[in-house]
Amino acid sequence: MKAMALYRYGDPDVLQPEDLPVPQPHAGEVRVKVHAVGINPVDTKRRQSGPYTDFPVVLGWDVSGVVDALGDDVDDFKVGDLVFGMIRFPDEGRAYAEYVTAPAAQLAHKPAALSHAQAAATTLAPLTALQVFERMNLKAGQTVLIHAGAGGVGHFAVQLAKARGAVVIATASEQNRDFVLGLGADEVIDYRTRPFEQQVSGLDAVFDTVGGDTFTRSFGVVKPDGWVVGIVTRLTDELTVQARQAGVNADWVWVVPSRLQLEEISALVTAGRVKPHVSQTFALEQVADAHRAQETGRTVGKIVLTVD
Repeated sequence: MKAMALYRYGDPDVLQPEDLPVPQPHAGEVRVKVHAVGINPVDTKRRQSGPYTDFPVVLGWDVSGVVDALGDDVDDFKVGDLVFGMIRFPDEGRAYAEYVTAPAAQLAHKPAALSHAQAAATTLAPLTALQVFERMNLKAGQTVLIHAGAGGVGHFAVQLAKARGAVVIATASEQNRDFVLGLGADEVIDYRTRPFEQQVSGLDAVFDTVGGDTFTRSFGVVKPDGWVVGIVTRLTDELTVQARQAGVNADWVWVVPSRLQLEEISALVTAGRVKPHVSQTFALEQVADAHRAQETGRTVGKIVLTVD
């Protein structure tokens, strides 16, 4: 089968076409004929530095496609089912290929309202946002600030927070303001004109998708005992002390696969309350270009690979 693999870590050009054996599903797994694969910032980080050692390495976790073979002890799906999911994360996903095997428990039926490209985009990013909101116990009526509301995770976070009944403020550049408002944000603040901490205060929670000092600066805009949860900055003992001194709760979330949450997201998609935005698509063979586009840091919504 056709795949895009790497034999060493480095720049996007290490991703090269390779002819690999079609994988066979083990017990509890299905094989998926891949139609689309979502690209995330973590894809580019893993391409640069691993940590996988069994070369050739095939990246890719966000998949949408058709079940074409079943392993033993699988009764959740049948051959021909349309499925989507985030598979094997953070282990090697191997989805940059025409076929991939996956634990059946990490897949869900693809929402009929979505194309394969849209479904592949609706995996790691919304799962991340959902798990962050569960960690901070975001409730209806609370006000949350979402950093980078136009991004891959951010644009889902805005929609999912609104679905929970929260008041949503998002940071975005002026050129993305209308896009983020169109997602349902109640307010969009331009972080380029003035620091966000000069524009908001007394919030219930902050979702930081940016990292760096954005995480610690966010401590000052939440009310006492409020939450700051990030997905970039790992929580160290030092940061825990800083948060405690600021009187806030802080944490870091590393997304995990969940069929139950995929089904929750799918229901919101079917109800018209969540919609992915795919800004760019690339053919599988153009994955290096997709990585370059992701690394600009200016992506609106999601980038997706299409596999014929």
